[in-house]
Amino acid sequence: MADFNTIRTSAAGARAAQIDEGLRAHMNKVYGTMSVGMLITFAVAWAVGSNPALLGVFRDPVTLSPNILGWIVMFAPLIMVFAFGAALNKLSAAGAQLFFYVFAAVMGLSLSWIFVAFTGFSIAQVFLITSIAFAGLSLYGYTTKKDISGWGTFLIMGVIGLIVAMIVNIFLQSPAIMFAISILGVLIFAGLTAYDTQKIKSTYLEHAHSGDSEWLGKAAIMGALNLYLDFINMFMFLLQLFGNRE
Repeated sequence: MADFNTIRTSAAGARAAQIDEGLRAHMNKVYGTMSVGMLITFAVAWAVGSNPALLGVFRDPVTLSPNILGWIVMFAPLIMVFAFGAALNKLSAAGAQLFFYVFAAVMGLSLSWIFVAFTGFSIAQVFLITSIAFAGLSLYGYTTKKDISGWGTFLIMGVIGLIVAMIVNIFLQSPAIMFAISILGVLIFAGLTAYDTQKIKSTYLEHAHSGDSEWLGKAAIMGALNLYLDFINMFMFLLQLFGNRE
């Protein structure tokens, strides 16, 4: 009996070690995919934003007001997010990854105006601040023993409220409303960073025994998309608060 218990304990330990190793690989894929997406976004944004002729295709080069194509590009990422969620089950892992990178490029087009509106130094400064905050919040979500899944409903409702408020303020153009939106946006996406990180980890642990590498691959892409959106939105709201305008 003792030998059987020893064997069983050893097998359980080996299985736990295998799951831990798989989790690390899964999280590395999530963060790696997200990082590539970020690189694509800022490369496209800089390439378009630093070229007046290219930027003029989407916005007035003086007022930065979007034209018809600019409005399409502005709302395209939001539409693509919903389309990605709906089509995820039909896509392969490779197809989901390609879709994410295309989405990152379109997001870059929508953000290109920041390289005209804000100084390069303030963009870099806010990017650094966002990176440090994101790393700390994501680490908290990964390591905390506290179940923060209850945050999800509240935070998603907050995002919906932000979207509605931002659409309304497109017409009102109120600096006070934009200031309030930016503060709330930073807080909401800070919470989502921790929440999404814990969700990615718990989702992997729930399905690690299935051995479905295709599903886990797509789950990693979806996790990368969620964290990417958390980072981008937190960056943009912080830029609105602390960025120095040209």
